[in-house]
Amino acid sequence: MTVRLREKYQQEVVPALMQEFKFTSVMQAPRLTKIVINIGVGEAVQNSKALDAAVNDLTIITAQKPVITRARKSVASFKLREGMPIGVMVTIRGNRMYDFYDRLVNLALPRIRDFRGVSRRSFDGRGNYSLGLREQIVFPDIDYDKIDKLRGMEVVIVTTAPDDAQAYALLKRLGMPFRD
Repeated sequence: MTVRLREKYQQEVVPALMQEFKFTSVMQAPRLTKIVINIGVGEAVQNSKALDAAVNDLTIITAQKPVITRARKSVASFKLREGMPIGVMVTIRGNRMYDFYDRLVNLALPRIRDFRGVSRRSFDGRGNYSLGLREQIVFPDIDYDKIDKLRGMEVVIVTTAPDDAQAYALLKRLGMPFRD
């Protein structure tokens, strides 16, 4: 089973990138490597049920079970000890990654209130793109009646592009709605 976006990448995006950046080989064209989604659950220090809800939401969104992240340091002012669970994250690759990217760009981002596009400044200088979502209900998979609390999430899109210009061209051609 090939995903619609992967076919689009192979048929349209690679030839366009090769022409734009004058690549001699198909393998020089940048591609998506993985997508990492992270939800920080600060209230998990007092309420351990909050972590279960975040795990459930992320499982529904990505179709993959997330990993619980733990605190690396103790911070007394936050009543946080080293090793306490404070968030959940999942790394998706392959067809699931393309499927998630497709749903993010075509379903979730347009559902954000007053959405005018994502910022071009969120590249890290090495061809990776980060974006934050304020609430998990922008994904149609999440049932609004079953959530206990709105949670934000960070989405990091990792590419093989050596610089931001190539990564921008790749994501733009894959449908990312940049604010120009």
